Amino acid sequence: METYVIMRRSAWADAPELQAAAAESTRVGNEEMPDDVRWIRSYVIQEADGRLGTACIYQATSEAAAREHARRAELAADEVLKVVDTVVVRDDP
Repeated sequence: METYVIMRRSAWADAPELQAAAAESTRVGNEEMPDDVRWIRSYVIQEADGRLGTACIYQATSEAAAREHARRAELAADEVLKVVDTVVVRDDP
């Protein structure tokens, strides 16, 4: 599997809407695509328009698999970027 960053810009109005999307994303990943996609973590971003976006870290067998997961879970996938290296200065807080 490769690691990807998936940007979802201004996708949710509020935290409850985001939580519902996260539940569906988890279900699709665990039940429909367990061999193709693994959700690692997401960073929630306050967008300039007041909505919430995310920078999601996934492992997937391909960019196409990451996009298919987003399609099935009815999630935006504005950008799907392959990670080529990781530099860790400090662990996530």
